[in-house]
Amino acid sequence: GYLGDRGLSLRQGTIVDATLINAPSSTKNKDGKRDPEMHQTKKGNQYYFGMKAHIGADDESGLVHSVVGTAANVADVTQVDKLLHGDENVVCADAGYTGGEKRPEHEGREVIWQVAARRSTYKKLDKRSVLYKAKRKIEKAKAQVRAKVEHPFRVIKRQFGYTKVRFRGLAKNTAQLVTLFAL
Repeated sequence: GYLGDRGLSLRQGTIVDATLINAPSSTKNKDGKRDPEMHQTKKGNQYYFGMKAHIGADDESGLVHSVVGTAANVADVTQVDKLLHGDENVVCADAGYTGGEKRPEHEGREVIWQVAARRSTYKKLDKRSVLYKAKRKIEKAKAQVRAKVEHPFRVIKRQFGYTKVRFRGLAKNTAQLVTLFAL
């Protein structure tokens, strides 16, 4: 591939993550309808209408090697197979990818899965216990590795100002996302 030819080899691991990109929820258009390919999802206590950008980034360089655009209501874990390049031996992901290693498309794959624990799994432990402190240290180490995948999202949303989709339909918006991540 392009990156491999330039000595930026993607061999070790992949960090996967997704971000929400808003779409106009207005119905003041010719059809009087919202974009049918965009959907709404709930994150925390807030609802979002739009799409999700899923990316796979190299764990050493932080370069994005795969981009997938889906409707906002698509679960992160369903897109993992499209975000991996196949040569990695480590996959780092947040809690939205819990159970990804058990999915049928990953059977027989020799990969170490480093998925963040959901907060509820160690929240019930006593804060003074040794087990709680050990789990917190492990989760902090995982988070430091995963932080690399957040930087491309910052560039796209803050520096390029792509917080809201520009077109109707997933195909055009995904094409624009691929172009933005390539820059």
